[in-house]
Amino acid sequence: MNGLRRATVRLRVPFCDVDSMQVVWHGNYLKYFDCAREALFDEAGLDLSKMYADHRIAFPVTRSQVKHVKPLRFRDEFDCCARVTELGCRIVIDFEIRLVDGGMLCARGQTEQVAVQLPDGTLELSLPDFVQRALGG
Repeated sequence: MNGLRRATVRLRVPFCDVDSMQVVWHGNYLKYFDCAREALFDEAGLDLSKMYADHRIAFPVTRSQVKHVKPLRFRDEFDCCARVTELGCRIVIDFEIRLVDGGMLCARGQTEQVAVQLPDGTLELSLPDFVQRALGG
């Protein structure tokens, strides 16, 4: 698993992401994960819209989870790291969100994605070889 791809993005909490308790609303953590996942795919040379156009394949998220450890607040600067942990019939990505100042862990999470042939939505039983090669390191 050490050879699997990873990517990190640095973000800052905008005012529109906080709730009435002045902390980041729980659903926004998935948005941050998505930013890191997009960077991971970009760095791997995988353009999701091009894959749809060229291969009629999409990679929907079928499962997601977040463990909230310490709340993020307005203007906090943080790193969100995405790391591929499993490739085969699905893509499993682990995430960590840490404050830039001091490295405090704020959240951990995971998403699972599968390959789906479009437009009919047929589930592929394995990931395309070119996707496995790109994300494998």
